Amino acid sequence: MRIAATVVTAGALILAASPAPVLAQARAPLVAPTPIATGLDNPRGIAFGPDGALYVAEAGVGGAGPCQTGGEGEVCFGASGAITRIKDGRQRRIRTGLPSLASRAGAQASGPVDVAVSRSGGLHYLVGLGGPPSLADVPQMRGMAKLYRHRPSGPKLIANLGAYEQRVNPDGVKPPDTNPQGLALAGKSRYVVDAGGNSLLRVDARGRISTVAVLAPRPAKVPAIPNGQPPGLPPDGTEIPMQAVPTAAVKGPDGAWYVGELTGFPFPVGGARIYRIVPGHAAKIYATGFTNIIDLAWGPDRKLYALEIAKNGLLSGDRTGALLRVSKRGPHKVIASAGLQAPGGVAIRGRSAYITNCSTCKDTGSVVRVRLN
Repeated sequence: MRIAATVVTAGALILAASPAPVLAQARAPLVAPTPIATGLDNPRGIAFGPDGALYVAEAGVGGAGPCQTGGEGEVCFGASGAITRIKDGRQRRIRTGLPSLASRAGAQASGPVDVAVSRSGGLHYLVGLGGPPSLADVPQMRGMAKLYRHRPSGPKLIANLGAYEQRVNPDGVKPPDTNPQGLALAGKSRYVVDAGGNSLLRVDARGRISTVAVLAPRPAKVPAIPNGQPPGLPPDGTEIPMQAVPTAAVKGPDGAWYVGELTGFPFPVGGARIYRIVPGHAAKIYATGFTNIIDLAWGPDRKLYALEIAKNGLLSGDRTGALLRVSKRGPHKVIASAGLQAPGGVAIRGRSAYITNCSTCKDTGSVVRVRLN
């Protein structure tokens, strides 16, 4: 089971979470998040432009179809994805009509999942998918699993990531699975994390894709599910290969790439890692003890921050997330948790973190600001 076992599946497999890893307690009370934008549809990745404007990828609410039924239930396609710009207290959708797959209720969407802005102000955005690359062969879905550059005249296609997964399949797992999730810029290159393909990819200035690193699976035991195991799952206690499911990549002050891990099923509490990757070398474990990382960001203090979409695990039924300051030695420090519900992305500016909140919600998604203690 790969990225298909996401929040949707997890919501259907509710079980008590394992004890959480020990975390450092803040010396002062945690500051409650302050909303700065509201009314968003499944908001995900977030990034600042050089002029201080904040850009948000909205995965949309799906639409009238076509629809399909898979491991995550029925989802329907629609052109409801968007990119929102926030500046000086005002928010505006600067790009609409982007591809989106979502439940009939308009939640748990796949669509625009991340944004990145160059030093010159060039806006790029990533459209996810979450399934076999062949899904993008459906005429209405051909815009998915791709990287674009925003232009006022219309989107410019930069790279077809789904086609690369279909052709190359870097991790070798069959059938191929693609779910572009994280986007970062470095010089003239774009770096993409494919959560379905368990890979970090580089897209050069000419749009050519290459594999930087692949994260390997590791063994994990199937937990006991209350009310019995759902169809398709092996008995509890069975050891299975747990996919890494990377979700975010950021370039560190040392020039290396740092990649956050959601993990695949069974989403163990405290089982997610952050990897340090130097192109041309094998990935190394940088820090452990996280639960379902969805994004990473470096702060002005040269500290790395990790955003967890569900701090008690995706199978807990608890959507409370957490922002952590990463420590290589000792426990990680909780910066914020209360008020964060299935957060989806984080960007840091000055002494504040900006987080997309309720990233799996129709109409009620938001961006909140949290002070960094």
